[in-house]
Amino acid sequence: MSRLTGLDLLDGTGLRRNMALRVAGGRLAEVAAFDGQKGTDLSEGGARALVTPGLFDIQVNGGAGRLLGDCRTPAEVLEMAEAHWATGTAALLPTLITDGPEVTARVIDLVAAAQAEAPDALPGLHLEGPHIAVAGAHDPGRLRPMTDADLALYAEARARLGHLLITVAPEVVPPARIAELTALGIRVALGHTGCDQDLAAAAFDAGAVMATHLFNAMSGLHHRAPGLVGATLDRGAPFGLIADGVHVHPAALRVALRASPGAAVLISDAMAVAGTAADRFALAGREVLRRNGRLELADGTLAGADLTLVQAVENVARWSFAGIEEIAPMAFDAPARVLGMAPPELAEGGTTRLLVWRGGRGVARIDGDRLTPVTPG
Repeated sequence: MSRLTGLDLLDGTGLRRNMALRVAGGRLAEVAAFDGQKGTDLSEGGARALVTPGLFDIQVNGGAGRLLGDCRTPAEVLEMAEAHWATGTAALLPTLITDGPEVTARVIDLVAAAQAEAPDALPGLHLEGPHIAVAGAHDPGRLRPMTDADLALYAEARARLGHLLITVAPEVVPPARIAELTALGIRVALGHTGCDQDLAAAAFDAGAVMATHLFNAMSGLHHRAPGLVGATLDRGAPFGLIADGVHVHPAALRVALRASPGAAVLISDAMAVAGTAADRFALAGREVLRRNGRLELADGTLAGADLTLVQAVENVARWSFAGIEEIAPMAFDAPARVLGMAPPELAEGGTTRLLVWRGGRGVARIDGDRLTPVTPG
């Protein structure tokens, strides 16, 4: 499978039709217009396949049977990343759910060590909490303000990892502190908050770059109290979306996409069961059940999502009546841009961790010289 034909290419630079790829040494050796080259034909029924970069998920709490906070070795972090690559996600920010400072420091060390082994798969880290106000499924006993010691730890983590995203509530981490984080090169997201529109706007002005999982665990949109949802959509700020049909109704999703075109960043919010057949796992000592496409605590509180990023793209395309070529960049280009990374480009010398789409579905992965089916998660 050294050459691939019968395909269109879509990356962060746009769409190129009727292209051919050649792979050598595990990298892209040639990216050219199709001109009769012989190779593995990816087209089906006369329709060319769409090839994109593997997807990039900036909110992955776990996978392969573990939450990130439960990992004890770099190998376990790498296993989590590989479980998601099997579903079509080539790169991710492993995400630590609210925990104590000692766990945060340990996880930073683990992710840094794993990143040294697989830098393309693990470009950084996402800390969701503990500096939040609305617990949701997080352990409410571990929520706390951000101290100077925390700031120093995060500055060191940013220097080691390259990319650090932190979700905070602006009533807990005020705009002045958000400005400090931003000055250190840390990307700040707003979430798990009951803040009003004015405070949210001040937090964005201070440097916050996005809202974490829009609509969920945040002050909602009311015509007299726009909240974080209203502030985000009003200024066109990027926002994460969990497109499983459970966290956000398809109608609300369409409203957000129309209100702020180009701002959506699709995320999985995946948990420990991702990549496994397990029907339950433990979160901060509480049992989370996997049933009917939901992950929930005993009281029905949602605790992450039972979703792959490929499924999220497929869902949004179906619900918004759009083509994959319009929606897929929300899951590989938008995440990179919100972190300040260069748009992903499929070019000579580049990665061969690619994704093949046919008929509105993500169907296969290109991994070096191998072409393998996408697993459902």
